[in-house]
Amino acid sequence: MATEIERKFLLKDSSWKNFADDGAAYSQGYLVGSKHASVRVRIQGERAFLNIKSATIDITRQEFEYEIPLDDATEMLETLCEKPLISKTRYHIKNENHLWEIDVFEGDNKGLVVAEIELSDEDEAFAKPDWLGVEVSEDERYYNVCLVKHPFKDWS
Repeated sequence: MATEIERKFLLKDSSWKNFADDGAAYSQGYLVGSKHASVRVRIQGERAFLNIKSATIDITRQEFEYEIPLDDATEMLETLCEKPLISKTRYHIKNENHLWEIDVFEGDNKGLVVAEIELSDEDEAFAKPDWLGVEVSEDERYYNVCLVKHPFKDWS
């Protein structure tokens, strides 16, 4: 079984930009979001993926991902996915032995910036960079599947 162990954090400030790569544009949408799983289509630059994740809001979830043709993904995003689509730029930062992904959201989620780290074990130790803020791993609002139904622009 494929497993993802991921923790999510807000950021204290924009100093993370000093360490980040050039970033890549992402566009993604959800075909299904049920009590059991979410099914997502994502375009990352010139590549496309179909992703299935267990619906559990937790740091450990089942995850399966498969590359699909870019044209198929584009059509699915336009015709089958719930709107609004998730648009963001993802940046990567190598910090000690881990890779951080910083998502800067656009569109209906503009203003939201989230840092994620994938771990091999729930109890794995990792260095927390100075730019890292409060952890939001257990707050469902910060999960992309939830941002479709309740975008950041509507938070009060």
